[in-house]
Amino acid sequence: MDFIIDATLKALKHLYNADITAEDISLQQTRKEFEGQVTIVTFPFTKVSRKSPEQTGADIGEYLKNEVAEIADFNVIKGFLNLSIADVYWLKQFYNHILPGDGIVAEPNGKKVMVEYSSPNTNKPLHLGHVRNNLLGYSVANILAAAGYEVIKANLVNDRGIHICKSMLAWQKWGDGETPENTGMKGDHLVGKYYVVFDKEYKKQIDDLKAAGQTEDEAKKNAPLIKQAQQMLQQWEAGDQEVIDLWSTMNGWVYAGFEKTYKALGVDFDKFYYESNTYLLGKDIVDEGLEKGVFFKKEDGSVWIDLTEDGLDQKLVLRADGTSVYITQDLGTAQLKYNDFNMDESIYVVGNEQDYHFKVLFLILDKLGKSWARGLYHLSYGMVDLPSGKMKSREGTVVDADDLIREMKETAKEHTEALGKVDGFDEEEKTTLYQTIGMGALKYFLLKVDPKKRLLFDPNESVDFQGHTGPFIQYSHARIRSVISRGALQLEDVMPLTEVSAEERDLIMVLGQYPEAIQVAAQGHNPAAIANYVYEVAKLYNKFYHEHQVINAETEALKRFRLQLSTATANVIKAGMGLLGIDVPERM
Repeated sequence: MDFIIDATLKALKHLYNADITAEDISLQQTRKEFEGQVTIVTFPFTKVSRKSPEQTGADIGEYLKNEVAEIADFNVIKGFLNLSIADVYWLKQFYNHILPGDGIVAEPNGKKVMVEYSSPNTNKPLHLGHVRNNLLGYSVANILAAAGYEVIKANLVNDRGIHICKSMLAWQKWGDGETPENTGMKGDHLVGKYYVVFDKEYKKQIDDLKAAGQTEDEAKKNAPLIKQAQQMLQQWEAGDQEVIDLWSTMNGWVYAGFEKTYKALGVDFDKFYYESNTYLLGKDIVDEGLEKGVFFKKEDGSVWIDLTEDGLDQKLVLRADGTSVYITQDLGTAQLKYNDFNMDESIYVVGNEQDYHFKVLFLILDKLGKSWARGLYHLSYGMVDLPSGKMKSREGTVVDADDLIREMKETAKEHTEALGKVDGFDEEEKTTLYQTIGMGALKYFLLKVDPKKRLLFDPNESVDFQGHTGPFIQYSHARIRSVISRGALQLEDVMPLTEVSAEERDLIMVLGQYPEAIQVAAQGHNPAAIANYVYEVAKLYNKFYHEHQVINAETEALKRFRLQLSTATANVIKAGMGLLGIDVPERM
């Protein structure tokens, strides 16, 4: 509210002949237990007023009430000046900015950002942890686009390495020609099945070797299966055609399976990078670092960087035999991405177990003098647990994403039918509604929590139509759309009002904060800011709806205004939930 800041500056000049800057004025939303909508903190002004915070607030409040038409009244609580803004101001804001939809998408800011998320391994299906990753990345990309950025959604697929060879070898040995077509299994599930098979057989061999007298470490190294997998990786890297063909076939199965899961989750990508194409990158950067003295070579020929002065440790960047490590590849891929898109920012959506890795990666790039390194950001997120406990993919007990999606639809169906919210729906409409509610429940539950926090996901709690849930917001939207359809509103019809109720004013206030909520969420890379904002909007509308008639309002002017307020609310809920990747039903 710039007009309040400008008026306060004039008040301070008039009352105390003080030249204060706008940065010295702190505006807050008035706490709910006090009268008013905007609060000015008066403590900083006591130096120039030479009065108590209370008296300073009273002086400024009196000046503003007399000189500014939009300020209807004020009260002072200790060092806080609470201002009541006139109804005509809120109505003007509503008709000039909120109802036309100003700020739902910001003007382009000229900045480009890449958001890299998903980053799956092609040896197993996506699981609950991947679900949080995908939903976070997709939502952050949406929010940044709404905030005015040009956004590239990227996926770096881990399609090579020893873990891929484990699935390939197990399928070769025990697959008996199984394919997605002849088994009816999704390709990622079929390949994941053989990853688990490998692990079980590998453990048997380890146990046999230990029984024969070898230590645990010796048995792990000497088990025939792991040696065969390592040999297969060497053959792949040497370009052995038979191994390459098998790798291509099985990865093809996985990609087809992933695509179905991505579609069910409602996420997509603009650019795919594959580690099979990038794993050799980075060696040129190592040479560059050696020339600049950023890296050093040990006697065995391995290349390192010393980060001890930065509070870290020494880090290997190239093995003695000249082969890459993960950091080598990531250095090269970071350069490749920048060369491809020349973006201002690059966001990596990766779990918090990789915090140290990204600290090292970003620091190395900065030390190498990469101008774009300061724009790199690790969106670190916590693990997702179910009430039954932590997931362990190698045990075959992973919480599979496809199973979770199916369970959410079923849970949504049970809750929706129990509440009688599908009366008058045909079967196709019911199926669509269960999908919308189930996925909305899942997405909202995972996104309403700050990404950095670990969370416990409860499917039943997430589908509750009451409380802080996606279905509560979805149902609120459907209710509003029902009101609007019964009101047969012509949006261009405006019949002037001069006052609004407290509930209407509160709703207008929060609707006007939507553009700011987008910017806050974008700057913090935090979808929870949008999720909690939309929940507040839905709560305030339900309070307004409970207190006031809409269709049967006392006057035609009031009816039209309340229908228009309902329309603006529905639009903001739909836009905000859309940023989270959540659909909202038109009726329930």
